[in-house]
Amino acid sequence: MSHMEISTAVPTATLLKHQSGLAALIAAAAVLASAPYASAVTHQESAKPVVADVRTLAALDFTAGDSPENFIVNPDNSLTVSTLGGHTAAGERPALLRIDPSGRSTVIVAGQPGDAFSGIARDRDGTTYYNVVSDDASRAGVWKLPPGGAPRRVAALPTDGLPNGLALDPAGRTLYVADSNKGTVWAVPTSGGKATAWLADPALAPDPSVPFGANGLRFHRGAVWVSNLAKGTLLRIPVTASGVPGRIHTVTSGLPGVDDFNFLNDRSDVVFAAQNGLNQVAVVHPDGATETVLTASDGLASPTSVAVRGNRLYITDAGFAEPHEAKVQRGTINLAGLNCGPAS
Repeated sequence: MSHMEISTAVPTATLLKHQSGLAALIAAAAVLASAPYASAVTHQESAKPVVADVRTLAALDFTAGDSPENFIVNPDNSLTVSTLGGHTAAGERPALLRIDPSGRSTVIVAGQPGDAFSGIARDRDGTTYYNVVSDDASRAGVWKLPPGGAPRRVAALPTDGLPNGLALDPAGRTLYVADSNKGTVWAVPTSGGKATAWLADPALAPDPSVPFGANGLRFHRGAVWVSNLAKGTLLRIPVTASGVPGRIHTVTSGLPGVDDFNFLNDRSDVVFAAQNGLNQVAVVHPDGATETVLTASDGLASPTSVAVRGNRLYITDAGFAEPHEAKVQRGTINLAGLNCGPAS
């Protein structure tokens, strides 16, 4: 029996509360929103107009709980957005939202009060996968929503973990999950079954002062890429022919407060990264050099994730800090301003 339900109404989802993992998430979000990292002074802003014309595509209601965490851009240029779930006495639910190109928002899945939806991925056939963070062992794990179908759980995950970033391998057989609490990347078969610890390593671990380790996750050009919020790093982990992790390569350690990230395109190693803790979006070049391309002056409000479609950059803003402007933004990438060759 499914513990999720399809909702045809448009209830608002909410910022999260949880007795264990989600409580830490709220506390960490408050720290990130109020206390910039000391190393921020070394992170220089770009003098080039890399991203311009940044506008709000969809304004969301933080007070009712629409705090976006992750998203995907669909082939029709609509977005599927995960939200963090309820923290009020009314017990609003987390949700998957569809935001059409005009900015209109519709709930396509509503979760259970007290849970959160985090990482999200999409298969070629239109199946949507998403993480559910829950204290309830019958709900915590990776879920799937097939086109025209009902959501169901693919694999359980530990209730004391915090599944965050989610990515699908190109073959469509394996999902990779970044666990921010456990410093682990889980591997989950899309056909269903047991989650296995694909990699657990100190490079993925959280820090006592920042209870978020492995955060964003992407499968890109034969490797699993993971951001570590606590360490401000972006890591590349090759997937060997046998499917096991290769040696961890630190692409950069210059991303304090990093949340999720994405690539310029499928052929490029140029990364756009949301720095939630600094209220910035940075570009990471293939040589590890970083430059700030968007700041609070562009309307950023606790950016959690980014996505690229052509020359469009999309950003989800959780709105953790006052005045709690939860929203989805859209800007235009000046490809010439990136100064990246075709091999980048």
